[in-house]
Amino acid sequence: MSILTILLIGVLYTALQRKPILKEFGLAALAFGFLGQLIGLLGAFEAIESAGGVSQSLLAGGLKVSSITSIYGLLIYCTSLIIRILLGWKKTTV
Repeated sequence: MSILTILLIGVLYTALQRKPILKEFGLAALAFGFLGQLIGLLGAFEAIESAGGVSQSLLAGGLKVSSITSIYGLLIYCTSLIIRILLGWKKTTV
């Protein structure tokens, strides 16, 4: 999650500086978010395998927790996308 927060700061900084690398920061956040979810799921599946099984409510809770990084990364990407749209719209109206 700290990598995603650093990428969020990068998105905001590049938006203020109007740098073209804004898109790459957003895409990197999206990729790291889904990578974080897959790593979390891998660890959860290994724990389930070693325990021999878990209840459905425990599995659902784990899936919910593993989705946090992908949601955070997607929100950062959407933020960068909205900023790019607004900056492009402002550039065409001026």
